[in-house]
Amino acid sequence: MTSQGQSATLGRGDAENDAGGSKAAHFVFVPLREQGHLIPAVDTALLLATHGAVCTIVAPPSTAALVRPTVDSARRSGLQVRLAEFPLDYATAGLPEGVDDGDSIPPMHVWNYYRAMALLRAPIESYLRAHAPYPTCVVSDFVHPWTTELAANLGVPRLTFFSMCTFGLLCQHNLERFHAWDGVEDPNEPVVVPGLGRRFVVTRAQAPGFFRGIPIPCWEEFADYVERARAEADGVIVNTFEEMEPEYVAGYAAARKMKVWTVGPVSTYHQRRTTLASRGLRTSAIDPEECRRWLDGRAPGSVVYVSFGSISQADPKQVVELGLGLEASGHPFVWMLRNADGYDEAVRGFLRELEARVAGRGLLVRGWAPQLLVLSHNAVGGFVTHCGWNSTLEAVAAGLPVVTWPHFTDQFLNEKMAVEVLGIGVSVGVTEPLTYQAVAKEIVVGRGVVEAAVRSVMGDGEEAEGRRRRARALAAMARAAAQPGGSSHANLLDLVERFQPGAAGGAAASEV
Repeated sequence: MTSQGQSATLGRGDAENDAGGSKAAHFVFVPLREQGHLIPAVDTALLLATHGAVCTIVAPPSTAALVRPTVDSARRSGLQVRLAEFPLDYATAGLPEGVDDGDSIPPMHVWNYYRAMALLRAPIESYLRAHAPYPTCVVSDFVHPWTTELAANLGVPRLTFFSMCTFGLLCQHNLERFHAWDGVEDPNEPVVVPGLGRRFVVTRAQAPGFFRGIPIPCWEEFADYVERARAEADGVIVNTFEEMEPEYVAGYAAARKMKVWTVGPVSTYHQRRTTLASRGLRTSAIDPEECRRWLDGRAPGSVVYVSFGSISQADPKQVVELGLGLEASGHPFVWMLRNADGYDEAVRGFLRELEARVAGRGLLVRGWAPQLLVLSHNAVGGFVTHCGWNSTLEAVAAGLPVVTWPHFTDQFLNEKMAVEVLGIGVSVGVTEPLTYQAVAKEIVVGRGVVEAAVRSVMGDGEEAEGRRRRARALAAMARAAAQPGGSSHANLLDLVERFQPGAAGGAAASEV
């Protein structure tokens, strides 16, 4: 472990020599370690660096360990990306030492983890003052409201980073802004999202608001703190692209009265690089080349990929029903099972038997899979997803229709985006949270529903072909957005220019 305030990949002299001159914008990224937040934040930093910016990613050691290989690769290619790590003060924050070393922070420790991150403000500020070039902008995940003080002390603008679509952001904003939940007692009672121009129905359980609805006073106070920080930001960076949701990008910018830079899909950074197979910041449980060879042996568009992301994990009953549904669908599949060894022997035995029955047709990956590589392969024709925005946008970029299976909060809004706005999804019908439940409740999607949803997405009918056609059109839009002349490419250039030293970026950023 490096000492507090030391760069893990860059010495002080290197920092001063690596500035690219004093005219370069210098973005300081303060990401959240959860995969769905961290991966797109790092990719955004890399994209800004490709356009001449200096980017420093600040993180505690556990997060830095995930980021370091990607940063090292970027630096070898000549990009001015730096990583500075700062050890957490576990004792002061009341956090068990090393609790942040796993796949995700256990729910009972999240509050103290956020406190520990906030304690890094002073050492981060000291480091940035001591290492040239001086920062010109702080880009922080929205769950780090303490960065308002960091940016204010440094005298630089602060942008909020969101790894979700503006449709979801605008829904959440309008539900709160127009008091849609006033008088609604039942968390599963549907209400219409106000102010969108189209009818979208949600429940409080599906869209409670960021950190709302947790029956612990400290979380409600934190939710208010997050909202104040969002309102006071100098702008917003979002991993989406304008052509996909123009009315919601414009609507969110108008509602917030601030500039919104859409820069996605940020995964396009990896499309022409050897990092395609390693995107995800974790070691794959299967050799990427082995995975590629397996896919090479399948017909174009025939394989369905299944993954529920980095947080959610299917209950034992659900694993069995999902496996039997995939088997019955008749389609080849790649199924990523996070923490597969954590199940009891009955489930592990079922998986071994299933694997034997579908040998040659089904590939079970016990652990992390090279998701971007899989989705980009022409053998893949559909994606069964938990609707995390990172995964949803990767599916869009790959031109794939999706089976939507949301597990909590914004994933339900992302499902609506895929199914109702974009028309590329088929829902399995989950309407209540499966993860982070207020009251424990067993919800199992049956094998028949799984089979029908997969067949619907992968089938040959008119509806299935319509979804594929719309998905391919969105992929073309995504590619165009990321290329010179495209909206996301232009927004990246604007960020790099607007936040150069001496530019009036902070004053202009809040202008829509």
